[in-house]
Amino acid sequence: MMNEETQKIKTESETKRSNRPAGILGEEQWHYIRNLYHLTARELQVAILVCRSFDNKEIADVLKISPGTVKTHLRNIYRRVHVKSKISLLLKFIEDIKEAGVSSEKMPPFLRIPIEEKNTTTQQPSRKIEKLTRPA
Repeated sequence: MMNEETQKIKTESETKRSNRPAGILGEEQWHYIRNLYHLTARELQVAILVCRSFDNKEIADVLKISPGTVKTHLRNIYRRVHVKSKISLLLKFIEDIKEAGVSSEKMPPFLRIPIEEKNTTTQQPSRKIEKLTRPA
């Protein structure tokens, strides 16, 4: 699903910074995100590295582009995804994948939600608001 260039970038980034998190999204999930937000191949590469906690300078080094170009790609990604920060971007991607039920063995178990568990008809228990009083 991913093109050869994106796979090469993933491999280069893994060897460059082996102490980075391996990434919690799998290939199928990245394919879904790319199609959902109509990301270009380069924007997808930037998003993958952002979600692996690379900063702009490191992304520029791995992709062999200027930090200004990285910033432009990020701005375009943020605009499409409707977020304002890197952490919001990652959280939005995880939320979208969970809602769509796109699973991956690479995703940690606490983030995986089986499709049959996605029941929106359950009601939340009502919360009783208690008046707080100060002890005498």
